[in-house]
Amino acid sequence: MSSDEEFDVVVVGGGAVGENVADRASRTGLSVALVEHALVGGECSYWACMPSKVLLRAGQVLEQARAVPGARAAVDGGVDAAAVLARRDEVVHGWDDSSQVAWVDSAGITLLRGHARLTGPRTLLVTGDGRETVVRARRAVVVATGSAPVVPDVPGLADAGLWTSREATAVQEVPARLAILGGGVVAVEMARAYADLGSDVTLVVRGEHLLGNAEPFAGEAVAADLRASGVRVLFGAQAVSARRDDGGVHLDLGPVRDAAPPEVATLHVTEVLVATGRRPRTDQLGLESVGLTPGEPLHVDDALAVQGVEGGWLFAAGDVTGRTATTHQGKYDARVVGDVVAARFHPGGDGADGGPAVERGAPPWSRYRATADLGAVPQVVFSRPEVAWVGRTEQQARRDGLDVQVLSYELGDVAGASVASPEYAGTAQLVVDRARGVVVGATFVGPDAAEMLHAATIAVVGEVPLDRLWHAVPSYPTVSEVWLRLLESAGL
Repeated sequence: MSSDEEFDVVVVGGGAVGENVADRASRTGLSVALVEHALVGGECSYWACMPSKVLLRAGQVLEQARAVPGARAAVDGGVDAAAVLARRDEVVHGWDDSSQVAWVDSAGITLLRGHARLTGPRTLLVTGDGRETVVRARRAVVVATGSAPVVPDVPGLADAGLWTSREATAVQEVPARLAILGGGVVAVEMARAYADLGSDVTLVVRGEHLLGNAEPFAGEAVAADLRASGVRVLFGAQAVSARRDDGGVHLDLGPVRDAAPPEVATLHVTEVLVATGRRPRTDQLGLESVGLTPGEPLHVDDALAVQGVEGGWLFAAGDVTGRTATTHQGKYDARVVGDVVAARFHPGGDGADGGPAVERGAPPWSRYRATADLGAVPQVVFSRPEVAWVGRTEQQARRDGLDVQVLSYELGDVAGASVASPEYAGTAQLVVDRARGVVVGATFVGPDAAEMLHAATIAVVGEVPLDRLWHAVPSYPTVSEVWLRLLESAGL
């Protein structure tokens, strides 16, 4: 069966990013269609952010309780894996998206189930449920299809029944032995989670440290914690072949620089999780029909308009652009592009001149420009200790030509930390642009570090001068008093 439909705006991808685009784009009266072939709510709701944090939460709470005199005596036993998985099922609603679909309907957005493929300017073919629908966008198309895992070209690995992050967060039975390939956020978080759940975990890291985009001291702290928890962390290692038999997966490793014990050459594990990166999901979008290259990121300007496409009708947001790699930053981009589309193509406007004056003359921090992508991106790793950072690392700042001052302070020396736990430990660091006297980067490593990040994000985004930050008084006794200590070390 086939049919034709027409809307002002068509959003391809119904995850958290696409939902936010559709919501914002509809606010000036534009008709909006949201196309999704799987679950509305996408990766974050069902296979990433939400379930992964549930898998991590029980172990985190137990560790915090054991660190507090007066509470540790009440802690009996370890993580109840079955209860954790049951709670995960509740959080993902049993992988049922009916509540998300109800929200889409209530927002006046039309949901189209199926796979969308561009066939020309503003025209898509949506295939699903035995139907083919030609969908035309009168004004704009926004692509928010996210990213897909990168699977390394290791002989036998694909045939061995590997896990990606989806299988890891949707697991029904905890494996006895788990090998994880990678050293980034997914690898680190799942190593921590599965160690808590009772797996014997080995982390196979091709590079020389964990969390390569963070400050080196952050990755070192996480590696030390994982090893102390029984996780075997192998640096300078990579898989060269894999095979599965009735006993599990035999994973052969190449030269291992940092093996413990050093004779490790083959891992015998129940499952292998591949967490070696992600790529923009653009290979099945029909990009060639509008002069773009399938499989490549959709390069966008700060208004999220795709470059290289005439007419200013194609936009993109989230992982698919290659600019962002987190849900929260993707949702920020979604709000920007949704507002751009709503303003530029609102009923009564022709869209031809680039939109209303408020958008054409947008200042650097306008809601119509995703300028935070350029130097104010926040990232949290829910490892133990937690790692949270925003903006540039010291290395990135120096690479960008900034003359920086690095301010560092041990969190355990702050009064609020001693109240939290006698074992509290961590580090806070600010990267300051000397020329302007503003914070351009901040990193926190320690218990609940994520809760301290937003203050730093405001400082970076707002380009707040240090002498102004001096008047932002932290409450006592809280760990946030570290801000005062950092400013004191700057000579204020």
